[in-house]
Formats: sequence, C-alpha cells, structure tokens
Amino acid sequence: MIYLDNGATTKPYGEVTATICAVMEQTYGNPSALHDMGMEAERLMKLARRQVAEALGTAPERLIFTSGGTEADNMALFQGMAAKKRGGRKLVTTEIEHPAILETCRELEKNGYKIARVGVDGNGLVDLEELEAALNEDTAMLSVMHVNNEVGTIQPIEAICRVKREAEERLGRKILLHSDAVQSFGKLPINLGRREWDGLDLLSVSAHKLHGPKGVGALYIRKDTHLEPLLHGGGQEGGLRPGTENVPGVAGFGVAAELAAKTLKARSARLRACRDFLRRGILDQIPDVRINGPADTLPDETVTLSEKTAYSCPSVLNVSFIGVKGEVLLHDLEGRGVFVSTGAACSSKKKGGSHVLAAMGLSEREMEGAIRFSFGEFNTPDEMERVIAEVKDAVLRFRSLSRFRRE
Repeated sequence: MIYLDNGATTKPYGEVTATICAVMEQTYGNPSALHDMGMEAERLMKLARRQVAEALGTAPERLIFTSGGTEADNMALFQGMAAKKRGGRKLVTTEIEHPAILETCRELEKNGYKIARVGVDGNGLVDLEELEAALNEDTAMLSVMHVNNEVGTIQPIEAICRVKREAEERLGRKILLHSDAVQSFGKLPINLGRREWDGLDLLSVSAHKLHGPKGVGALYIRKDTHLEPLLHGGGQEGGLRPGTENVPGVAGFGVAAELAAKTLKARSARLRACRDFLRRGILDQIPDVRINGPADTLPDETVTLSEKTAYSCPSVLNVSFIGVKGEVLLHDLEGRGVFVSTGAACSSKKKGGSHVLAAMGLSEREMEGAIRFSFGEFNTPDEMERVIAEVKDAVLRFRSLSRFRRE
C-alpha cells in the first residue's frame, strides 16, 4: 500500500501514539484540579504548548489549543471581526482559501459583514495589487492561507505582511492579518519571530497534518491582539476556549511538533525528492497531462518569496489527466493499493468542480481529471516508480475505453 493522501491526514508517529496512550492510561486527571493528578496533566499541557510554540518560533503564551484547523480558522475570523466591530465591517481574503475560511466568510456576510475575495493567477498566486487595493478604510481583517491545500502554492506571506503594514500606515489604524498554515506547518520553516513576518496577528495550525492526532490544533495570537470570546465557561485557554482540555491530544500534538521541527530540513528534502520524481515520471511517460500550480518547489528554505515568485510546497502535486475522470481514476488506483485524492478531503464529497482550480482558470475538462498526490514522512522516492507505472496503466486504459481525443 502506498499512501499519498497526506494532505487529508497523516499517519501518526509511533512516539505520538505511545504518548497519547500513556496519558490516557496514567495521566487522566483534569488539568484544573488541584491534586497531583491534575497538576501532572497541567504540566503536560504546558510542555506541549512549549513544544508547539518552539516549532513556530513564538512564545507558549501566544497559543490557544483548539479542536483543529477548522476551529482555529473560525475562531480567528468570527472572534477577530467581533473584536474589530468599531474598526470596519470588511474582511479581505482570496478565492482559493480552504472551506473553513470561505464558509466562515459566507456566514459573516449573512450577519452584515462585507467580504472581498481577491483573485489569483494561473499558478494560484495571489494578486498583490488587487489585495492592496481592497484594503480600504472599512477593512478590519485580512486572511490569506500560507500553502494552498489543493495545489500547494506558497503565498508570499512576507510580502503580504508588508502590504498590510503599509495599508495600516496609510489608513492610520490596525488591520488584523490571519493565515491558515495547516498545510505548511511541519513542511516549511515558520518562524513567527522573524522580522519578515512582522504584521501577522493570527495563524492556524493542525496536528493531524504533521503526523499528530486528529481533533487538536492551535491558534497563534500575537501579543496585544484582542479577540472576543465566542464560548463561555471555565476560563481555560485564556478564556477564549473554555472547557476541559483534550490532554492526550494536546500532548500528542506537542510530540509531533517537536519531531517535525527537529527533522524539518531532512523531511522537506525527502518530500521534494518524492514530488520531483513523480512529476518527472508523469510528464515523461503520460501524454496530455497538466501540472496544476507551480512546477517547482522552494529551492532553499532561506529564500524570501516575492509577489512575482511561484513555488509549491514539496508535499503537494496536483495533476490533471485529460480525458479521464479524477474520481474514477482515484478508485481504480485504490484497487491497486495507491491512495490519492481529487482535492480537499473536506469538500471532495460535495458536487461541483474545485473552486481552487476554477479560480486558476482551468477548463472543466482539466478540472474533471485532476488528482492530488500529497506526500508525508513515510513516503520514499522508490515508491514513486510503482505509482508512475500504476497511474500510467490506468490512465491509458481509461482513455482507450473512452476513445480519448485531444482538443
């Protein structure tokens, strides 16, 4: 079996599973309790908060644990806009955000907020001139994902931070900047202490995308950034997310984040090797395909992205096989022991084509045949030889059955 759907979820590290089991069996006290069992659970919470914070290059007190990336995104937008109600009613985002952002924006619109959705180019790169123009006197917040979950495009967060700072100077007031980093955390370097990231106020991450457990994530909240509580209760997580904490999940998240940070450079190189091998093999051996998103991965982690640069995260490769239906190809590959996806797992069961590929200008035929290969810690370049062979056989067979014609 070759698992290439790591963009949907990943296999937990063995150390993560062992930690979760140990906490559930031995340290099941409530972190708010005053006895030793409670204090030990609280210690594990603090340890995990420090582990995740260090992996992000920030201080532990800047993190709020959530149930995952979706809750972190919702918290950022709903509670951020509520806190900025006197500073404007407009939120600026892009056309290719994750549904956790786009659906939240639709709910905000129902409540009278204004949403501006900025376009992207053929690589999925945000139009910074359009973004800058959208930041006006009514803008309260800006949300742009770090890495697109379907095609892997890396957005130039450094340049977006600069655009945001310049808009604040021009308008004479604060604009909140949020980024969904669910797909980039653990694959690309993130250092919230870097000067280039100055201006980023909120950042969402998730554990199960970097070989941690499902059901836990975190929201980074920059110092002096105020959010309005959505829930009320026992005052946990700084009063922003009350309720008894998921100690086993949080502890597992901490272990996963620490492991991911320690091996980031080697992992990125391995992911890049898998992606490059598969991309070359598909292009060389299968005719009539289209690579969706940037062809190249970020060549060096020290490279600073500009608004004109188009690079892909090494963990994602999106390919359109013209004349083949992606869903049919997915199930055929599943029967061969190769697991892939047709796009975002959270929206793959919904009808209609990919909003990401549509925003990038793909035709219906190109969108119909799109497959996402997403790589993780346990994939190797050697596996890609078999994947190429299986994909080639399946694509050519389906084309022969459907009397494929080039257009």
